[in-house]
Amino acid sequence: MTGQHGVYSTASNPRRAFGEALRNARKQRKAGRLSQSDLGRLSHTSKSTISRIEAGVPPIASHLPALFDQIFGTDGHFKRLYEEVVNQSFPALFRRRMAMERQATAIFEWSPTLIPGLFQTAEYARRLFRSSNPRATDEELAGMARARLARQELLRGDAPPTVRVVLCESVIRRRFGSRDMMREQLAVLLGHGERHTTRLQVLPLDAEAHLLMDGPITLLTAPNHMTAVCVEAFRTSSIHEDQEHVRPAMSACDDLTSEALSARESAAVIRKHMESL
Repeated sequence: MTGQHGVYSTASNPRRAFGEALRNARKQRKAGRLSQSDLGRLSHTSKSTISRIEAGVPPIASHLPALFDQIFGTDGHFKRLYEEVVNQSFPALFRRRMAMERQATAIFEWSPTLIPGLFQTAEYARRLFRSSNPRATDEELAGMARARLARQELLRGDAPPTVRVVLCESVIRRRFGSRDMMREQLAVLLGHGERHTTRLQVLPLDAEAHLLMDGPITLLTAPNHMTAVCVEAFRTSSIHEDQEHVRPAMSACDDLTSEALSARESAAVIRKHMESL
């Protein structure tokens, strides 16, 4: 992936690009030009909302891109433009990581503390964002949660990546918010584990010490089979693509999967704790 950053580049103003694409699609529709009022009616919103989106004024409701693709027959074009809008709200390094994530053919995640973002529910994400952004408004938190959930679309595509996840047992036991919220989160986690392209394992609390105890790590494998290592710490993140970092990280992740419970045993542990809540 070194030297291919252009592949992951985003438009300088993706929100404006989305608005221009919507206006062009509306005016050049093969079945007949639509007014803003017409498009508002077809998309179950209002003329003022369409006008605002076309002018590049935030926000864009997360359900609208799919509706626009359906109305104009654009085969995911607005969905992809919306992903760029979402990504632009993150710092440059995180945007690059998410772009690499979308293109990855294989993803490995180790998380010793939290449910990974690809598997979080909206409420779980909002709770996390509230803890790290205590002054954020409810609207801002909702926007952050929508952006987090937009990342999960890659798991529902026609060719989803192979995903391997190892969670520390403490992640399953740690409770945010209400019992109902955690039951929902664990149920969603179990659902992901049932996908043919996803393998979910739990590392028991009494497991031996290992090299990755101090924090989460993600391995992203690109279509050219090159793997990058993404490491996160408090408000920081780094991406390593040189083999000096990649090889030991891959070896450490292999060790984790060997020490962790099997997928079936892990599901049983998650289900048991969910039922105890």
